[in-house]
Amino acid sequence: MNTHSISNRIRHFFHIVSNVRPIAWIGIYLCLMPVFAFIYWALPDGQFRIPDGGATDFGSWLYYSIVTITTLGFGDYTPAHCWAQAMTAIEVMCGIVLLGFFLNAVGSMKSEIDVESEIERRKMLHEAAEKEKLITTIPSILSIINQFLDYSRRDRDSHSSHDRLNLLRSAARTSICLDTIQSRIDLAQWPVLLENCFRFVADYQLFVSTDSDAHIQFTGSPSTDSSASIPDDINPDFASDAPVRQSGADTFLISASDVALTIESELTRILTAK
Repeated sequence: MNTHSISNRIRHFFHIVSNVRPIAWIGIYLCLMPVFAFIYWALPDGQFRIPDGGATDFGSWLYYSIVTITTLGFGDYTPAHCWAQAMTAIEVMCGIVLLGFFLNAVGSMKSEIDVESEIERRKMLHEAAEKEKLITTIPSILSIINQFLDYSRRDRDSHSSHDRLNLLRSAARTSICLDTIQSRIDLAQWPVLLENCFRFVADYQLFVSTDSDAHIQFTGSPSTDSSASIPDDINPDFASDAPVRQSGADTFLISASDVALTIESELTRILTAK
């Protein structure tokens, strides 16, 4: 066995020891006291020098065991022969080793607590930073979503091809906006918002990727209500044409409207709770 292997085994041993909780070492430490007291009590007479008037019952040996394992050594009871000396030496070594393991476990537990505290601190800072980024962007997102919902209501009322085209264009803008938000902001602390943003984008991408004989071409922003434009920092490029499956559009748009309403509600809740 080479030196490197021995070093790894020792390192592995102390790693295991460090993972044992301090209370376990204290428990073993306390349990050894009556165990050694019983051994002393069972040794033949004459193994110890007993002080004048000293007792030799189990309670007296428990006292000697406690004094020995804590390395106090008052000297009233002293080992006089080999068996008593050997057992006393073993108990002293057990006390020292267990105390070292206990202190090592305490240090390891403190390190774990410090690491967990630092992780929690960084998590809180990260969540605060992400919340600030989201709150700053919420007005722009709400503007785009409200525009989509407005076109959705117009489409249901008028059933005109012009309103349908504007609605599909607005759906494209909303999808790209929500996809951009997901890539720039960690939404993990708002699971409802994250789930619905992902659902809107996924449904839209599935919709536009479906083959159909009937396609419409739409580019740019909807032809009306141009004031609710996407902000510069999340403005997608609409220069290229995007084919959209027209059959099944009603199903997609109804579902998208419901999801958009949920997103709008969740963003409003986050904004008012800041």
